[in-house]
Order: sequence, then C-alpha cells, then structure tokens
Amino acid sequence: MRVMSFNDGWKWRHVGQTDVADPRTSIRKSAQYGKEFQEVELPHDAMIGEPRTPDAPSAGTSGWFEGADYEYVKDFSLDGADEGKTLVLEFEGVYRDAEVWVNDTKMTTLPYGYTGFFVDVTDVVSTSEVNEVRVIAHNSDQPNSRWYSGAGIYRPVNLWVGGKHHIYPDQVHIATESIDPPIVAITARSTPGGRLTAIVEAETESGTRTFTTSADVTSDRTTLRLTLPGAKLWSPETPVIHQCSLRLVSANDEDRADDEAFVSFGIRTVALSDKGFLLNGRRVILQGACIHHDNGLLGACAYPDAEERKVRLMQENGYNAIRSAHNPCSKAMLDACDRLGMLVLDEYADQWYIHKTKYDYANRLEDYWRADLEAMVNKDFNHPSVIMYSLGNEVAETAQKRGVALTRNMTRYLHSLDQTRPVTCGINIFFNFLSFMGLGVYSDKKAEREGDTRRPKNDGVFEKLTAVGSEFYNNLAGIAGADFMKAGATLPPCDVLTRDAFAELDVAGYNYGIRRYQRDLKKYPHRFILGTETFCGDAYRFREEAKRSPRLIGDFVWAGIDHLGEVGVGAWEYRDYAPKDTGFGWLTSAQGRLDLTGKPLGEALYTRVALELDPGPYIAVRPVNHTGERHTPSAWRMSNARPTWSWNGCEGKKAEIEVYARAASVALTLNGKTIGRKVIPKNDCKVTFTCDWQPGTLSAIALDERGRTIGKCSLTSASDTVELRAEPEEEIAYSGGLCYVRLRYTDEKGEGKPLEDGHLKVAVEGAELVGLGNASPFNLGSFLSDSTATYFGEAMAVLRVPSPAGEKITVSVSDNLRSAEVSLPVSSQKKAER
Repeated sequence: MRVMSFNDGWKWRHVGQTDVADPRTSIRKSAQYGKEFQEVELPHDAMIGEPRTPDAPSAGTSGWFEGADYEYVKDFSLDGADEGKTLVLEFEGVYRDAEVWVNDTKMTTLPYGYTGFFVDVTDVVSTSEVNEVRVIAHNSDQPNSRWYSGAGIYRPVNLWVGGKHHIYPDQVHIATESIDPPIVAITARSTPGGRLTAIVEAETESGTRTFTTSADVTSDRTTLRLTLPGAKLWSPETPVIHQCSLRLVSANDEDRADDEAFVSFGIRTVALSDKGFLLNGRRVILQGACIHHDNGLLGACAYPDAEERKVRLMQENGYNAIRSAHNPCSKAMLDACDRLGMLVLDEYADQWYIHKTKYDYANRLEDYWRADLEAMVNKDFNHPSVIMYSLGNEVAETAQKRGVALTRNMTRYLHSLDQTRPVTCGINIFFNFLSFMGLGVYSDKKAEREGDTRRPKNDGVFEKLTAVGSEFYNNLAGIAGADFMKAGATLPPCDVLTRDAFAELDVAGYNYGIRRYQRDLKKYPHRFILGTETFCGDAYRFREEAKRSPRLIGDFVWAGIDHLGEVGVGAWEYRDYAPKDTGFGWLTSAQGRLDLTGKPLGEALYTRVALELDPGPYIAVRPVNHTGERHTPSAWRMSNARPTWSWNGCEGKKAEIEVYARAASVALTLNGKTIGRKVIPKNDCKVTFTCDWQPGTLSAIALDERGRTIGKCSLTSASDTVELRAEPEEEIAYSGGLCYVRLRYTDEKGEGKPLEDGHLKVAVEGAELVGLGNASPFNLGSFLSDSTATYFGEAMAVLRVPSPAGEKITVSVSDNLRSAEVSLPVSSQKKAER
C-alpha cells in the first residue's frame, strides 16, 4: 500500500465534561462547552499550551500542567481513482484513550497513549463526498503518568491506500538469517492469492545491485528468501540501509500490480554468548542513555528533526545506545537511529497491574498487552537499530508469583513475534524489596491524602517519606543518596525477590545494581546483565567491569537529556533560579547529562571520557558565584559543573574545578601559573582542584606515567563586553523542517557569559516559532510565548519552516539594551534527503 502524510488540514479544540452516558452523544454535546476550533498541523501537543497551576491534579509529575480532553477534526476528499481501494488510517500516537470516528461512525478506541494503531476506513468513506475524521483524546483524568506525557495527536497520522488485493501496512518483516553470505527472509502479510515479487536494491562495495525473487501467495503470510552477495552490513560504524519493494499481482494479470509496499532494512545479526552481546558476530558494549519521549521546548511533539537531533546529541556525547524510557518510541526516532547508527532498547510500559498513579495504564494492561506488544514489534521489526525489547520499568510485580508469570508470558509472546531480538526488563532490585515490605506502595487513598492541597506542608523529610509510589522512591534516593540505593541492592532479599523474574528473561535488567554485578555473574553463570538504569558517576566503573566481564553487556545512564515533568528529581539549583525547593513552578526533572535545550553539561564531558569516546582532558567548573552555598539535593547528579571559566565578577571567590581524563595525572594552570598536579584515581577518570577565581585562561594538561603530555584543553574567561547573539545550529534551513537557534550572551569573541541574564523577545519571519524557552528546571514561563528569560546566559528558539517555504527565514532577538538578528537560506530539499 502506498502511504501519504495526513497531517495537515486539521482543527482542534477542548472538549468539555458531561454526564451523558452514550459516547457519541457525549462527544457531540460536550463540544459546545469547548473552545472554538483552531487550525493545526500535526504532530500537535495540546497539553503544552494548557495553564500550569498549583491546583493541577497531576502536580509535579506533569510539571503542573492541567489536563483536559481534546477533539480533532479533519475534512478530506478522495480522488475518484481511489474508488474501490482499501483505505487505512494510521495513528502513530494519540495520548490517550483515543476514540476515532469517521463520518459519524465510531471506528475504534485505544487506551494506551504510546502505541500506534491502524483504522480500516474502506467501508465508511466516500469518493464522491467530503469525509470527516474525528479523534477524541482523553487526558482529563489526572494524574495518569509519572512524567509529562503531552496530549492529543502528538505523533504523525498517515493514510494508506491499496487495492482490494493488498499488502497490509507494517506487515512486511525482513529478518537477517545469515551475514556470510548475507541472506534475508522477507515475510509479508497480505490478502491471499496472486504472486508476490520482492525487489531488493542493496548497497555493495561495487555499488547498488538489484536482487529479485517471487512466490505464489497461498495464505495470508508469504515468506521469500534472498541471498544478497556482497551486501554491506549495518552497524553503528557503517549504518547501511537497503531498500526492498514488494509487488503483489493477480494470478491472471502479472503485468499489473494490485499493490506495492516499500520497506527499508539493514542486514545485521544480534546474539548473546559467553563473549558478550554480539552484533554481526563482534562484541559491542552497550553504552547507553535513557531518554523520555518529549522534545523539551516542543513538548511531546514527535517532529522527525527533533527526534534526529536528540539521537545526534547522544552520539556526540559518547553514547552508542538509547533506552526508550518508559514507552515505545516513535517511528521517526527509529528512522534517525537507523541512519545515524544508534542502537535502541525499545521499552513497553512503566507499570503492569500495580498502579503508580491513579489513572495510569494498570487497569488496562492485562487486556491489551498482547496487542500492544504486537504493535511495538511491527513498528520495530525492520529497524536494524532496535537490538532488544524491554517489558517494563521498575515493575514491582516481578517480586510476586503473578508478576513472574506475566514476565514469562510476555517474554514468550515477544519471542513468538520476533525470534531475532532478546528481551529484558528494567527492575529496581532494592525497590522491589522495599515494595515487598510495603514501603512506597501506591494506593488511591494515600495519593489523595498526599495530594490534598488543604494539608499544611513543610516539605521536610517526613513529608517526603510519606509520599506514595515512585515519588517516595525518588525522595528516598534524594535524601539518602546514590550510595544508599546501590548498597541496598546488595541485600540478600533483593536477590530472592528478583531471581525468578530474571530467569524468565534473556537479559536481566538491573536498575542501580552495579554493586551486584560481579557477585551475580559468578552466582548465575548463564545470566546476562544489563544496567538498564545507572548513575552518571558509575560510568567509569561500568566500562572497566564490562571490559573484563563479557556477560555484563551494557549500561544506560539516567538520563541522557533533561525531560519535562517528574520535577526537580535531579536538580542542583540555587535560589537565583529556584526560589523554592519544591512545589509549583518546577518544570523539569533536571536529570540529564544534557540540559533541556541540548547543551552538554560537565557530566556529559565526563561521560565522553569514562566511556572512552576520547581520552580528554576536559574541564568543568561549578558555579563560582555559589561556591559553598546550599543547593537542592539529588542522587542522580554527579556534579553541577559547567565547561566555562567566565564567572565574571567572582574575583577572589573559590572555584571548584573538575578535570576529566584517562591519564596517569593532570596538571592545572591558571594564566600560566601552576595550580597543582594530581594523580587520577585508578577507579575513576576525574580529579578536582580548588583555586581563587580570576579572569584569564585555565588549562588542564593530561600526563602519562612518565610525565609526558598526552592531551591539553583550556577555558578562557569572557571580557567585560556584553553582546547578544542568535546562533543557528545549522547553516541552512530546510523546507518542512525545524531550525534550532541558540540565544546567548557573549563577549565580542563569542565567549559565553553564564552570569549575564536577561529577558528576551523573539520575532520570526518566514517560519513559525514553535518553541521558545530556557533550560531552567524551575520555570514559570510558557514555551509558546514570544519571550523568555535566560538561564546561565542562554535560551533557545525553535522554528518550524513551512513547506513550501520562501528563500530565507529571519530570527530577531532583543532585550532592553541589545539586539541581534540572523538569516538563513532555505533549501527546498527535505532535511532527511540530505
């Protein structure tokens, strides 16, 4: 079937509440209480424009956004040539409890907000009249997530068109059976009858070659095998993608195709052995980062450019894998990972049958998990980047017999759908024990008591430890620290309460269990261990242990990039940016190695060195204007250092300096004068120095065992001059794509000035401003405004270029004293076609 974008021409509005029981009547009647329709182009996050209030039922889990229900409507006409064709609408993601109506006929409902679904509309649409598709997204039942979910049709919609005799969408699966020689099995689900022909255009060392095979279609599934001599393999280093087209023809007319399908795929194998995790027979250590589905200033909108940017940023900072925490990721994300060579652990759900929030998916999962997993596999199957599935995250059910049975059933079901990929599940070993003991277990009564705004709160230790569900665990870790959680995981009962579930999985997923690794590898000689969630400060230890222990296959740090909601869990903030420790106003989790705008922090530089992307050295400095001051605590942050020496106005204050390097020792100088020299500990790649801040150049010299220089880096302070700059991340804007423009206070040479803050106003010509804001975890502003404060001297504007577009776009930014402007030429070429 051919696929067409179905993202333009939509309208949306709020849907009011009503007690009318009949769903159809409810939709029609409640619409009168909603706002007027507004035009929108998908993807669209309706929640990001909602008010943030202290009374939001979801409180900090959502970033204090209010929830609501939304109605989307699109009128469309079909070409006469589509008469008699099979027509299928694809929704890649609607959050949540989606209802789809076509021409006043209710077609389907789908409760899970992260699973794509298809709606066959063949029998309800007309080629002679205007048709209407109407979608209702229910998000007023709050809280229903532990993080900012977004709402509405936040991922793309497509229209698939094929003959009555057709190949089903997302039902062509291409599996690698051998890499020497390359052999693939192409299985297609279609209507029976006729003949199926596969034509593969494969990239080889001698250029593109075409391979063809055919078979009669005698059932609804047909498998063809092709040997592709010389075809290049897919790997992170060489992410080669091949193309396959399928033609389905009637038995009596082989010249005319009844239907066609086009699929991209890669040739690669995945295996687990005593040599470790093997990709194409070669060991790869998974050095990953957990990422949420939101795109920062854009909310939950799954723009392809935003998804690709996130992948690229992770790669640039030393990660070769991402974990889609804690829900299936978008198709656009997988496309980007295929192109860029990023490995993917795609995850199913954050809860099973035990609630983590009042209105989450726990009541629905047992009825829908088979359909959900099948949808995830169909989405992922042809993406070589996807190398493993995860059943869930920190599901305490795995400590129960019922939960172990569910682990077994879901694992076996995934194996029946896809025999090429292993299955894991992220289990918090210590929290399984605490949950078994009754600590932190969610209940509606506890949640209602905790959420009662009439109760006086002192935000003290008692209040934090009487929270419910995951908030209790986050608070506990924040108060007791990372070592408490890691030490707790070593207790004997933690093994007892996880071993049965681990036995049902191909790979045991350990959340914060690094101190168990060596013990369990010896105790369970056939167990493969994956750090499904880890602390940043353990990256060096993991890397060294993994090099010695092949069955320790990988690590996913929490988290790669900051995300909305689950507020303040990772924050190291001071009073200038965060006037209160908890409560309304907090917006992000602040747990990322990169901030919300994608700016690498000191921890990201540490990651590059610890995971051996390069040996360093790198320098980062804790905010000198706050040396010695109290900040909000977090177990998930190793440091709040930033790679800058521009702490102007802090003369004479103590500067706390971190240097990251794989070397024997590091020498530090300031303006040519030696500050000190320190031996790097054998169990880490970080050393710290302290000196009085003064302007100039700070340099770190990495030295080997004989004192020879093997690397050097420097930070230079800014001058007293202050400029405002608008700096696009790319030199060209692309039709239909996104353009990211970083707004910075600098000196005349472009050196950033983190202590120069202001309020910026932005104007755009030739494009739409779809996101504007800063990376502050505490933020009372809106990303949909045309003005923003800065955070450590920076902000970010995100533009959406129309298609077709003009010859250029222009961004103007100003504060009360300064202004800047930048123009970019626009290419009519799509960004993905570069």
